[in-house]
Amino acid sequence: MPTTLITTPTFARHSARPWQILETAGAGPLRPREDAALPGAELLKFAVDADALIVGMEPITAEVMDAAPRLKVIAKHGVGVDTIDLDAARERGIPVVCAPGSNSRAVAEYTFGLLLSAARSLTASHVAVSTGGWPKLFGPELHGRTLGIVGFGRIGRLLAGYARAFGMAVLAHDPYVPDDTIRSLDAEPADLDALLTRADAISLHTPPDPSGTPLLDRPRLESMKRGVLLVNAARGGLIDEAALAELLANDHIGAAALDAFSTEPLPADHPLRDAPRTLLTSHMAACTPEANQAMGAMVAEDVVRVLAGQPAHHEAT
Repeated sequence: MPTTLITTPTFARHSARPWQILETAGAGPLRPREDAALPGAELLKFAVDADALIVGMEPITAEVMDAAPRLKVIAKHGVGVDTIDLDAARERGIPVVCAPGSNSRAVAEYTFGLLLSAARSLTASHVAVSTGGWPKLFGPELHGRTLGIVGFGRIGRLLAGYARAFGMAVLAHDPYVPDDTIRSLDAEPADLDALLTRADAISLHTPPDPSGTPLLDRPRLESMKRGVLLVNAARGGLIDEAALAELLANDHIGAAALDAFSTEPLPADHPLRDAPRTLLTSHMAACTPEANQAMGAMVAEDVVRVLAGQPAHHEAT
């Protein structure tokens, strides 16, 4: 019987259906750790007997694949596959599958919540009140402001709808989406640098550069409007975090709400821990029961299909 090694603790946390899909197909689901991602050494150990991997944010490198001689499919429990070496998988003939669209609404709703909280200092007020304070913190209304969305796929488009409902204008940058398509969705297309200088709030919805170069380096952060609100619920590595901390400290950037970081969990000495006007959350934008069930079912179904010799429905490219 084939073995499906599950390395992420969030797989099927809120639904038995993904487990049932694997078990019914005889795909032998195995999750060695229930409460944390499988550490690298354990991953290499258990991969030896794996016919399929269902993974989270941990890196799946050529070394991992070579440690798994029976491996036939890698499934990302989520959407972004930037943590998987796709070239190495292609060289070895191992399809990589994911769950596109499964968490789009969860992430878009969460992102807009981050934007609202950043604008109105909700977290700072909560902390102050819970420790005996009673501050009156002022922040801008979103109505009449311009939101710049970097990456105009499923999540970016949902976010644009929420922003318009609040009376915001929307700028969108996405080199893979035609300008006419952006306009048809009631957003104004803009190149990245123009968007950064014009927007009152900016939200990132794009994968990081494989080279590791931050999309928003210091010069681009400095080019933003003074007082801009910056939100990232996409991936770590998109922002020069040290520069962001400095620009928050000198009041150039109005507030930052971040759910993804270049190193996770956030190190104790990370500069954003002490930066003012920040909202830092633990990469949980996709954490809804609805998204969890959808992600798990989609990847489980594709694992079963590939193990049965059938093409996957959602293969990453």
